[in-house]
Amino acid sequence: MEAPTLSPLNQRRWRNFRANRRAYWSLVIFGVFFVLSMFAELIANDKPILVNYRGEYYSPIFNFYPETTFGGDFKTEAVYSDPVVQCLIKSGGLEICFDEPEKVIEDIQAKSFDTSVEDFYKGWALWPLIPYSYDTSVERPGAAPLPPNGQNLLGTDDTKRDVLARIIYGFRLSIVFTIIVTTLSSIIGIIAGAVQGFFGGLTDLLFQRFIEIWGGVPSLYVIIIMFAILGRSFWLLVFLTVLFGWVGLVGLVRAEFLRARNLEYVRAARALGVSNWKIMFRHMLPNAMVATLTFLPFIVTGTIGALASLDFLGFGLPSSAPSLGELTLQAKQNLQAPWLGFSAFFTFAIMLALLVFIFEGVRDAFDPRKTFQ
Repeated sequence: MEAPTLSPLNQRRWRNFRANRRAYWSLVIFGVFFVLSMFAELIANDKPILVNYRGEYYSPIFNFYPETTFGGDFKTEAVYSDPVVQCLIKSGGLEICFDEPEKVIEDIQAKSFDTSVEDFYKGWALWPLIPYSYDTSVERPGAAPLPPNGQNLLGTDDTKRDVLARIIYGFRLSIVFTIIVTTLSSIIGIIAGAVQGFFGGLTDLLFQRFIEIWGGVPSLYVIIIMFAILGRSFWLLVFLTVLFGWVGLVGLVRAEFLRARNLEYVRAARALGVSNWKIMFRHMLPNAMVATLTFLPFIVTGTIGALASLDFLGFGLPSSAPSLGELTLQAKQNLQAPWLGFSAFFTFAIMLALLVFIFEGVRDAFDPRKTFQ
């Protein structure tokens, strides 16, 4: 069975996109960032990726292990940043770890520990590059927020949580939220605009009146009321954002379909007995994609901005969530900690710039009048 290949038209579009160097390399850089953020738990976590204890392997990131698994006293989940737990893992569960854990760890690392001690079994733990999750409180002396150092490359926020870890998780959260909202909003908006523009008449009139009324509903008040009743959550915010966001694309798609519905190829398709839905989405929609893709960057950046704004105002995701908007709020409240403001600014600037460059290249690739040498 032969692998599916791109059609000549899509091959031309791909060549045009690759010829746009700024868009192509923006896609590569953004893709690397996004793929890395999807594995955030392996990059920034307060649990080891892999533990070797007395010859057996454990994966704390993916599984629950009580402290008793490693020779401790409690049946609650092991706190792997605790020196006692680290000592138990490295020594094979020696009881001396309850008295002098730091000294035992130091001696084992310096290879000066007496390995002939009964029940000693050298173990190890493989930690992520950043040994903190987005909600981990960093143990550092001083009042929060703490400045950057070798332990926290971008410092900590006002509750001593690692800023770099929160940026990694927050970047993933923002992009996943944007992808879901943009996809659903675009599907609903394109269908609604296509129906209006193709059928016109009373259908168009009723849709237009409904959109005018729906567009006048204060979405922020609805979000506040719904959160007060149901509580703040990711999926509720996605639902409410899609509920009010699909209107943005309707007018553009409607205009394109109104313009195209009397063109020769549409009349020919009707004369051949092609169904209305096939005409709309097989023949007319591809010709309306340039205008639709032109508007898409505004929807993407607007969705990211909406999430950040809601979090900044305190009406978005829970405060414990790794939100970039919440980081911006902390930067405003802690002007004496400039690393918070710079971290938030450069994260938003780089993310939005890459997305704009990518969609600019996609728009030009779909434009039949645009060519690249």
